[in-house]
Amino acid sequence: MTELALTGLAAELYAPLRDLPIVSPHGHCDPVWFAQNTPFADPAALIITPDHYVFRMLYSQGVSLDALGIGQPAGSTDPRKVFQIFADNWHLFLGTPSRLWIADMLRGGFGITDALTSANAMDIYDRIDAALKTDAFRPRALFETMNLEVLATTDAATDPLTHHQAILDSGWRGRVVPTFRPDAVLDPSDPRFAAELTTLAQITDTDITTFEAYLNALRARRAFFKDLGATATDHAIETLQTDLCAPRFAAELFDKARKGEIDEYEAALFHGHMLTEMAQMSCEDGLVMQLHAGSRRNSNPAIFDTYGRDMGADIPVATDWVRGLEGLLNRCGNNPNFTLIAFTLDETTYARELAPMAGHWPCLKIGPPWWFHDSVAGIARYFDQVVETAGYQNLAGFNDDTRAFMSIPARHDVWRRCVALHLAGQVERGFFGKEDAAALARQLSYDLARDSYNLLLP
Repeated sequence: MTELALTGLAAELYAPLRDLPIVSPHGHCDPVWFAQNTPFADPAALIITPDHYVFRMLYSQGVSLDALGIGQPAGSTDPRKVFQIFADNWHLFLGTPSRLWIADMLRGGFGITDALTSANAMDIYDRIDAALKTDAFRPRALFETMNLEVLATTDAATDPLTHHQAILDSGWRGRVVPTFRPDAVLDPSDPRFAAELTTLAQITDTDITTFEAYLNALRARRAFFKDLGATATDHAIETLQTDLCAPRFAAELFDKARKGEIDEYEAALFHGHMLTEMAQMSCEDGLVMQLHAGSRRNSNPAIFDTYGRDMGADIPVATDWVRGLEGLLNRCGNNPNFTLIAFTLDETTYARELAPMAGHWPCLKIGPPWWFHDSVAGIARYFDQVVETAGYQNLAGFNDDTRAFMSIPARHDVWRRCVALHLAGQVERGFFGKEDAAALARQLSYDLARDSYNLLLP
């Protein structure tokens, strides 16, 4: 599908991977798409406005977010003008994975083989728009056409999961599962913390005035998510620390957080302790714990103040995994019922920290290259740095981590081609034979993700 050409042994290893079902165990697609199954509004709403990979690049070259319709009321921005701006700046994406993904989507999803240019932008817009108005391009039909076996969304801890319930009640056979994302109710420094705590109390019908009541409310939400198909939790933290506080001290910190009297140091300490509490709960209920560390979120205050969160200004920072995970691993790292999948934006930690850690701790798996490193070169660097120490079985396969629904097949196809290239190189260097390479190719492309996230077919 993609323009990443393969020859020889790499092409031979890739061939059986091409049509494997797609397991998408972590991402940010909206469950309402599948609950309501209404057509995507227009090509701009499908390709441009939900994808921060796209609009951050345009913004870096002087295109205003207003012109792209970001943060604007629905219907206030002409989607044709947005798409024209995108086409006028298509050259900006040369060399980026976004270019591969979008070109593949146009070609494989819509049958558009013409190169996108300023001159043909409106013709291509009209062809995409016409397709989106057909039943074959409704979300559920695309889910099936794209050969998705399962898709996990990411949902706030206080989300009522109404759309997930609607999907289950509809009788549709597509498997869309929620993921428990409690950041805003664990981190007192998050501006949403007070409101989320109030909502948590309401949605669990709990008087959350004590630390124990707070923990029980979180347990109740985890159980609710699990009842609707969740197999994992997800947590993001900028500076990784997982503290293990004495129960009385943790309760004192919670009381300060609840009253809005906690300082910056104490808030970080409490958040670190709560990550360890989440790990302990995973030991009890079996939900896989995902930890995304090392992103300074919303680093452009002017953009955050005007447009809100997740607008392309999240930037990688250095991460200390050894010291940062010490409290959590000391409490839960040897528990056979616990799985922790670690994602990093700090590639320097792969060989120095994460691979040796995953090569020892039974609970720990290394997530695939994330965000800025989900690319052909990034995937190659990943394998080069982690495999020698962690092996392959301590990896978590692949996930696309996307808001751009129709890019999912292209992202998985790039990964599968890079897997084939890597394994062909290993065979050619004499590390193992073709039979082992073929088995590993399937595992890395399909089995490891299903197994790591407990997503075996029910």
